[in-house]
Amino acid sequence: MIHSSQRLLRCHPRTVDLVVAAALVACSFPGSVMTLPGRELEVPWWPGVLVVGVSSLALLWRRTLPRTTVVVTLCCAMAVAALGYILTVLVIGPLMVALYTLALRSDRTTANLFTLSGIALLVSTGLVVGPHSEPLVLKLLGPVFWLLPPTSLGTTARLRAAYLEAVQARAEHAEQTREQEARHRVTEERMRIARDLHDVVAHHLVLANLQAGTVVRLMRSRPEEAERIAAELAGTTLSAVRELKATVGLLRHADESETPPRTAPGLAQLADLAASFEPAGLSVTVSTEGKPQPLSAGADLTAYRIVQEALTNVTKHAGTGSAEVRLRYARDRLSITVTDHGGTTAPSSLASGGGYGVIGMRERALSAGGRLSAGHRPQGGFEVVTELPLLSRSQSHTQTHTQNALA
Repeated sequence: MIHSSQRLLRCHPRTVDLVVAAALVACSFPGSVMTLPGRELEVPWWPGVLVVGVSSLALLWRRTLPRTTVVVTLCCAMAVAALGYILTVLVIGPLMVALYTLALRSDRTTANLFTLSGIALLVSTGLVVGPHSEPLVLKLLGPVFWLLPPTSLGTTARLRAAYLEAVQARAEHAEQTREQEARHRVTEERMRIARDLHDVVAHHLVLANLQAGTVVRLMRSRPEEAERIAAELAGTTLSAVRELKATVGLLRHADESETPPRTAPGLAQLADLAASFEPAGLSVTVSTEGKPQPLSAGADLTAYRIVQEALTNVTKHAGTGSAEVRLRYARDRLSITVTDHGGTTAPSSLASGGGYGVIGMRERALSAGGRLSAGHRPQGGFEVVTELPLLSRSQSHTQTHTQNALA
């Protein structure tokens, strides 16, 4: 009910102004005959009603010309005071409404200036040409008492409206920011899953392709060796299916999975990763310098995937039978170097860093707070160097406690 009335008033401002003006004119009749106790009316009632009527009519322009409306109603109020009427809300109501509107639609300085000027002019008019029978205290305090409240109310209403508008603007901005952040996170998650799928598919399919080709070549000349490699090929494809299932299962684990996801691979499985390339004819040597220190879960997975992708690229492009993986632990960073001893030439995509594998490795390193560089070695072959941040001691303790709690 209240909201519908407020909406009706906002939709018909001219009607509201007409009603207000009519009400003020009606109030001017008792205001024009009001006298002090024990004294008779010294002036007729109709001049006061006429002046108040003109003042009330000026309120029809209070929304578009608030300053002009204040000036007109102030002049009418001075005329009422000069005629000898007692300045009450019944006769200076139009000036009060005009001051309220001015305070609502202008700044505080302008509203205060007009209000103080109006008080000074009304007091001066009452002292100079007002009735001598009116008490001095009433002439001095009457204008102050009646004109200050509407200005204060108008300023308060304006500040409250500005505050509500600012709150709404902040809420809309926060909502837009949340939506943008949600879209950004979705995009990042899609990129992460795409990189995982690329690494898993590329690694296992390359190995499977090499093993299948070897089986075809050895099927007639060395059937026992071909049978052994075929068995390893089955293991490679089964491993690919498991990793794909684990990766895709992350997408629905929150609502549909009944079992927890498999533990993400890390540097702890580096030996198994190196051994998985042996059926493809690649011998991988892993060496460690410095005391091994823990990485965050994300950095550990990143390190594993980068080594996996680098070794896969060696298998596809280098044309060599050996590769080296060196882990070097420094005070706050882990350096991972994957080197092959292939020829002095390599595919242009790797040399320029334009292959999707190199791009994915670089993106992974950046997402974990590290960096990656890839290029030819002067003595031949190709090299991928990655630096990843290590956990601080406090972070290491926190991660250990968390893992123990989850276990």
